[in-house]
Amino acid sequence: MRSSAKGKSLARRVDDYVGDRIRQRRVVLGMTQEDLAKALRLSYQQIQKYETGANRVSSGRLYEMARKLEVAPSFFFEDFEGTTLGPAEHGGRNRSTIEFVRCFSELTDPDIRAAIIGLLRTLTGRDGDGE
Repeated sequence: MRSSAKGKSLARRVDDYVGDRIRQRRVVLGMTQEDLAKALRLSYQQIQKYETGANRVSSGRLYEMARKLEVAPSFFFEDFEGTTLGPAEHGGRNRSTIEFVRCFSELTDPDIRAAIIGLLRTLTGRDGDGE
């Protein structure tokens, strides 16, 4: 975990949470930091700083991000209860996730998609827990 909620101000926890939500949505859409940066006319480093909570996202920029990420601005605050977050991931793991999402979204055969989901559930040990 990043750190306990005790030592962090509410504003800092919100910044971290919003950054994490930006990253989650970007990955779901199969976008790289570079893709989002280009769409917003920013550097990928700036996106990385937003995602890790190193830089605070202004309300105007958050609104722009919501449009580019195809969500309502409220998406970035959903389920926030002052919880702590794990460390922000970037690099190889996210890149492979992005590549997987891109490839998977191009599959049109529902049987192949279902087989891949089944395989992943088996490999991760989630095949019997009702998810």
